[in-house]
Amino acid sequence: MKLGCIADDLTGATDLALMLAREGLRTIQTIGVPRADLDLAGADAVVVALKSRTNPAQEAVDLSLAAAKALGRAGAQHLFFKYCSTFDSTDEGNIGPVAEALLAFTGSDFTLACPAFPANGRTVYGGHLFVNGVPLHESSMKDHPLTPMRDSNLVRVLQRQTKLSIGLVSYEDVDAGPDAIRSAFKREKAAGHRIVIVDALNDAHLRAIGLAAAEFPLITGGSGVAMGLPAAYRQSEPSTRTVDTSFEAPAGRSIILAGSCSSATRGQVKAALDAGIPALRLDAMELAAGTTGARTALDWLKAQPEGGPVLIYSTATPEEVSAVQNRLGRMNAGEIGENTLAGIARALPALGLTRLIVAGGETSGAVVNALDVDALAIGPEIDPGVPWTRSLAGNDLALALKSGNFGTQDFFLKAWNMLR
Repeated sequence: MKLGCIADDLTGATDLALMLAREGLRTIQTIGVPRADLDLAGADAVVVALKSRTNPAQEAVDLSLAAAKALGRAGAQHLFFKYCSTFDSTDEGNIGPVAEALLAFTGSDFTLACPAFPANGRTVYGGHLFVNGVPLHESSMKDHPLTPMRDSNLVRVLQRQTKLSIGLVSYEDVDAGPDAIRSAFKREKAAGHRIVIVDALNDAHLRAIGLAAAEFPLITGGSGVAMGLPAAYRQSEPSTRTVDTSFEAPAGRSIILAGSCSSATRGQVKAALDAGIPALRLDAMELAAGTTGARTALDWLKAQPEGGPVLIYSTATPEEVSAVQNRLGRMNAGEIGENTLAGIARALPALGLTRLIVAGGETSGAVVNALDVDALAIGPEIDPGVPWTRSLAGNDLALALKSGNFGTQDFFLKAWNMLR
């Protein structure tokens, strides 16, 4: 296994697995630390999806180290720590503490951090992260319910999370190509920096960064920076193997479960409603009071026609989310919706619903755990960073696990057309 990957949430793991598969590595995604009897033979890359983005920092470190040890036992030659392209974290972590722990685990003293994903509008310039041309702290991420991002300067953000010195490899070095990037790495390391933020404005930059950093024991970033790694690995170990990206979905009915409150998901929910998709909205206060719940939603679901997809969502505006958090507490407010959607998901296979779109990283994690899915095969890309996947054991399911911020407005509508 060339690359063992540790992702801090489920949809981010799927995003990375898609990137690696598309670029030519045979990739398996596991949900949680892979069980000992899971056959990983023949995989060039394994992506472990954790639920560690918003956990207490030490808990995230412990989970990540457990995954690293399992990947090491499976033969991984390099590690990749994957986080969101909007660098979702707080001043306490978890990106800095996990990166610091994985550096120590690998015995390395230097790595990079690059969340850039230009295909989805995430770019880094001068160490500042931009979302569709807007500084991170001015984007909708400033209102994220769990990880509000109020500073676009990633050098400052990461430095607040770790005792390791943070440096910068700027646009000028990156634009000059892999050799210049390698020289910049040496310069920053000599200056005492142990993690460097790396600028990137386009895919050519990401490929150059991947080539320059391919032999690092540890790389950290969004899925974009992994773009150049397969080509670098093929240079060192030429292979004629091809990756099968064909996709056959199981027969069955279709459903959308939306828990994210991001602006992208809100737009996708609106498009689905405008298109006339039967929909049920879950109100957080009603869920908390027990006046509605998973059983209510399942009764509604059974009454819907079987000819097309249906939508169940807890998506709300920032103002609505803030009001609920003020009454229920930040973590409790999110968990109520996730637990309800997980309870609904658990009953879906028995009702013949085998084709699922799930919106939101935390929601996706809750849903796949409820469905006892522990490994996924990667299928075709719906939108940048979001593929169809198929479960490898247990219930036969087609799953599109979407980060809240990803996908075009018509994502829910067009995804079904790709299924056979």
